[in-house]
Amino acid sequence: MLPLPLAGAYDYRVPPELALGVGDLVVVPLGQREIHGVVWDADPAAEGVAEGRLKPVLARLPVPAMTASLRRFIDWVAAYTLSPPGAVLRMALSSPGAFEPPSPQAGWVLAPPGNSQPRLTPERKRVLAAMVAGQAYAGGALAEAAQVSTGVLRGMAENGLLRPALLPRHQRFRAPDPEHPGPSLAGPQAAAAAALCERVAARRFGVTLLTGVTGSGKTEVYFDAVAEALRQGRQALVLLPEIALSAQWLDRFKARFGVAPALWHSELTSKTRRDTWRAVAEGEVQVLVGARSALFLPYPDLGLVVVDEEHETAFKQEEGVIYHARDMAVVRARFAEAACVLVSATPSLESLTNAETGRYARLDLPTRHGGATLPQVVPVDLRKTPPERGRFLAPPLVEAVTATLARGEQAMLFLNRRGYAPLTLCRACGHRMRCPNCTAWLVEHRAQRRLTCHHCGHVEPPPAACPECGAEHSLTAVGPGVERVQEEAAQLWPDARRLVMASDNIPGPAAAAAAAQAISAREVDLIIGTQIVAKGWHFPHLTLVGVVDADLGLAGGDLRAAERTVQLLHQVAGRAGRAESPGQVLLQSFSPEHPVMQALIGNDLDAFMAAEAAMRQPGHWPPFGRLAALIVSAEDERAAERVARDLGLAAPGGEGVQVLGPAPAPLALLRGRHRRRLLLKCRRDIAVQPLLREWLAKVEVPGNVRLQVDVDPVSFL
Repeated sequence: MLPLPLAGAYDYRVPPELALGVGDLVVVPLGQREIHGVVWDADPAAEGVAEGRLKPVLARLPVPAMTASLRRFIDWVAAYTLSPPGAVLRMALSSPGAFEPPSPQAGWVLAPPGNSQPRLTPERKRVLAAMVAGQAYAGGALAEAAQVSTGVLRGMAENGLLRPALLPRHQRFRAPDPEHPGPSLAGPQAAAAAALCERVAARRFGVTLLTGVTGSGKTEVYFDAVAEALRQGRQALVLLPEIALSAQWLDRFKARFGVAPALWHSELTSKTRRDTWRAVAEGEVQVLVGARSALFLPYPDLGLVVVDEEHETAFKQEEGVIYHARDMAVVRARFAEAACVLVSATPSLESLTNAETGRYARLDLPTRHGGATLPQVVPVDLRKTPPERGRFLAPPLVEAVTATLARGEQAMLFLNRRGYAPLTLCRACGHRMRCPNCTAWLVEHRAQRRLTCHHCGHVEPPPAACPECGAEHSLTAVGPGVERVQEEAAQLWPDARRLVMASDNIPGPAAAAAAAQAISAREVDLIIGTQIVAKGWHFPHLTLVGVVDADLGLAGGDLRAAERTVQLLHQVAGRAGRAESPGQVLLQSFSPEHPVMQALIGNDLDAFMAAEAAMRQPGHWPPFGRLAALIVSAEDERAAERVARDLGLAAPGGEGVQVLGPAPAPLALLRGRHRRRLLLKCRRDIAVQPLLREWLAKVEVPGNVRLQVDVDPVSFL
């Protein structure tokens, strides 16, 4: 199997001098290239190739063989997502630099005493004093410790005082200690931890949904399960939706296990990725914390898979091989005979339904850890108490922030919208500044003096005059972003120390850690943020959260709009009052009677989810039915339209099967490509993949048109 978008494995001849087994990583010729591949399980239905036409395997790579569980997982993901197996394999072979062992490093050891006695200068004496007989030292480190130049070391070697030696391979990742003292759990937390440990110790596959209010100690509970996996001598994988922003989580892990875990995310250097990939394959990494791609690393003995914040849409991969990491984590655990734990204060309706039907076990933590109480959620009806003209914070919220700051406590203002304003329009002619490559408005970022498309990255400076009518100084910002809220906050509370937390100014782990440290050290009074601030932070002195636009996520025809909004706002609300001081949450809304707002005000998410399920069940909408989206795109609009029309004409039918579309996508133009969508909907008991394969086989797709298949879509844009 080659890591290329090919339909299946290729045949090669094994030279007599090579002993190969299934799973071995090898080098093979492909055309004029040499390429890495994996010896794959034989396909009984495949036709053999004549011996004379076979090219030989060139070499076996000195790396552990790919396990049977990972090979089965790759085949399963390919079949489920209708992706070429080689495209899935490419995600598992993502660090080709790790396939060769690291080169041995040369150093110095003390030479045995000889007959001659070389002259010992003060520099040489310092070198000898810094060394222990029989131990090898790296030249640079030894020279630094003895405060000499490396030339002194070479001179000592020429005089018989030192001799070259290979340095021992240092351990790249320290092992976490399962017995390292952690926080003591009691009551429901202790019972849940014991239940999870029992499931890990059973060394059998099973899925547990761990739910509980924000701040109830869910992380500490599944840390006990990680400790049990370590005691069993097995590896543990923890998936986080935003690993680059999880500074506090990493601190908690280090406090519990004595060392930091191995990390896997897109911001790692190529050397760190190479070292981590190989250390995972060799079993040196015992706990890995990563983003969704960490599922495809070569664990030799995976005993536990944890998906934290399992409801997060960040677990959905939307490009290349389209898959949902939460669902694939369950499959990965099944093939590895490992325990799987899905964790959330606001679980997805899919996971809740699986728990209610008995497919998953469920553990619930109903109270906050350490005696903290849940925050009080209060609606601010913008119809009755609107903000002042040109402002976006209503009087009740302004008063609450003022009182909170006066008490010396911290407050947070949440608005899930980056930049200064989501729309720039001309007061003279109504022209709206839009992206030339996408069906999207340009977002103003006033601090950087630019208009940006958040879909394709297009950037342009704000024009002095309207590009449509030529009117000067007529362009105006419409609607708020976090930068505009920050501007208003600076006018209202000029003495408050403010911090904006958005992906524009918190780009990675270092910035996130610095922001968290500043807030925890009480160097910040007022936090203004987008959805980044909802990601599991623990700020003990934060007692007030104000949601500037609670209605924001409810617009549009997204199937899960209400579910996502209640999850996001509940997570944001959960940042308040996590220590001794009680918390309060103010929701600014034009419709506080909406079921989402009522669920948050009454803290009754179970009733909301039950009502949401009752709405979806009659129409066989997920999780009570299956969906698959076809996205047709091309630079030529007519070419995309033609293929979408042909797919519509060839669409499957029958009882329990319905095809919606073709229709222009909500983002009908994205990154310069015209897009059309079709949606296959069917009953839960109907397999989607055979229907899709038969459907796609009927339509020829030309090379200038791209067709993506999204099984179980999360985004409908």
